[in-house]
Amino acid sequence: MSHDISFLERLLDAPGPSGFEGRAARVWRREAATFAEAWTDVVGNNYAAVRPDARPLVLLAGHIDEIGLQVTHADKSGLLYFAGIGGWDPQVLVGQRVRVLGARGDVPGVIGRKAIHLIEPKERDKAAKVKKLWIDVGAGSRDELKELGVRVGDPAVLEAGMVRLAGDRVASRAIDNRVGAFIVLEALRKVAEEEGLAGVVAVATAQEEIGYTGGGARASAFGLSPDVALVVDVTHATDVPEVEKSEVGEHALGGGPVLTRGSATHPAVFELLAETAGERSIPYSIQAAPLRTSTDADAIHLARGGVPTGLVSVPNRYMHSPSEMVAVSDLLHTAELLAAFVQKLDEGLDFSRN
Repeated sequence: MSHDISFLERLLDAPGPSGFEGRAARVWRREAATFAEAWTDVVGNNYAAVRPDARPLVLLAGHIDEIGLQVTHADKSGLLYFAGIGGWDPQVLVGQRVRVLGARGDVPGVIGRKAIHLIEPKERDKAAKVKKLWIDVGAGSRDELKELGVRVGDPAVLEAGMVRLAGDRVASRAIDNRVGAFIVLEALRKVAEEEGLAGVVAVATAQEEIGYTGGGARASAFGLSPDVALVVDVTHATDVPEVEKSEVGEHALGGGPVLTRGSATHPAVFELLAETAGERSIPYSIQAAPLRTSTDADAIHLARGGVPTGLVSVPNRYMHSPSEMVAVSDLLHTAELLAAFVQKLDEGLDFSRN
């Protein structure tokens, strides 16, 4: 793996579940400040800008939050009960190690469940439920939890740092969608190195995984009022067994970015992305989204009077698990595509629909 991905690794390893993105956001903002104007807002979005007063203004959005857990109850024996932050398959949680982000620092723990020996045979084939699981940090009482700085409302993440796999593939609990935040900043870095007419603001958006009303993306688009927006997220890689390509499309690790058509995406933005990819010999595939994209694009394209929006996704295996997997080449190709798209824009930008 020749490309330096140390920044990506720092970003993936920093904990930042939805609503508690601060630590991951600070890693992103520190990197952004090395070449761009950087700031944050009250929602938790973080921004980096190159030529922010120029027009057209392009918004590049990638959400920085990850799914996680939140403590809902501490019982008298020191065990912690929890709820999911974002969409979990409870089977993934059984037996995992976690980090509780307490007031006095991170507290290691494990997710407990009744041992298989003690589960009635007729119950063994039934799926585990979150309400039947708990976090055990080793404390024996509520007083010990207090000494550790752990209390109700604390978030937690699974203890699963980035690992480098064969070829250019990496796995992490936070691929979705810390890689999107990485990509928009890398695209902005490329923009900063070249002359151009368009202004660009990269946004590491907050609360996408729980953003049923638009999350931080809605606030960022309203505040910036961009002329066009590109959203970067992940989509399901279909190069593994038992994934229906007829439903999701054909998207492979290493196959390049995935361009979405329909729903929240503007047809002219899609065509310009596809044209740019062809000119740059960037491989890509196409995904249909007839109802919704379930990404920040759903909120951004309806901000203010409407924003012409494109959605560019990275194929991701094992979504919403501790071992999400992507190919680094897909991340780099996506950043290249975004930067090249920006370079094609000029003052005559017009995305009006016929």
